[in-house]
Amino acid sequence: MKLLLLEDDERTRSHLERVLSAAGHTLDACATGQEAIFLATSSTYDVLILDRMVSGVDGLNALRALRAAGVRTPALFLTAMTGVEDRVEGLEAGADDYLAKPFATSELLARVNALARRPPIAEVVTVLRVADLELDRLKRTVVRAGKRIDLQVQEFKLLEYLMLHADELVTRTMLLENVWSFHFDPRTNVIESHMSRLRGKIDRGFERELIQTVRGAGYRLDAG
Repeated sequence: MKLLLLEDDERTRSHLERVLSAAGHTLDACATGQEAIFLATSSTYDVLILDRMVSGVDGLNALRALRAAGVRTPALFLTAMTGVEDRVEGLEAGADDYLAKPFATSELLARVNALARRPPIAEVVTVLRVADLELDRLKRTVVRAGKRIDLQVQEFKLLEYLMLHADELVTRTMLLENVWSFHFDPRTNVIESHMSRLRGKIDRGFERELIQTVRGAGYRLDAG
């Protein structure tokens, strides 16, 4: 694994370099938060090992800056700041684990290995695009060919689901469970009425109809 170590005490840093290298890891070591930010944003690491108490930008603020920059590499704070409030502050800043000094080498290696085994956090897509249709999941807006389209809450959820499954067959059961949270079929025309209104807003006035009915099966949003 490739690790990044932030530790300003030269003796501790040298010891950790020997221990981690002996365990088969590749290591980049630095003594300042500024350097840690530069390295972590310009290279890829499996785990970050950060001391909190370093000069200049400390480990806590270095991690905050990295999380704000979109760096999601698992991070372990290795520090003498072991109070409950310190640990809470570190975790809220984006740390994944916290190990107090002094520590056992075997525990450090075990924690690093455990962090590296964690599956990566999936990046959340906030803007969906299909053909000339765009849906912003944060702003709750819909635009087609530059034209703003106002949708009711349930219409928005329905379109969002169709866009997430563009070019796929979406059945009535899928819509009931994922848009209306019904785990039974109420035998009403709730889907048909919402779909009709959604089509009127999304497709009317445009050359190509995106929402298609698959007779006897369900619906499909045509991505072209």
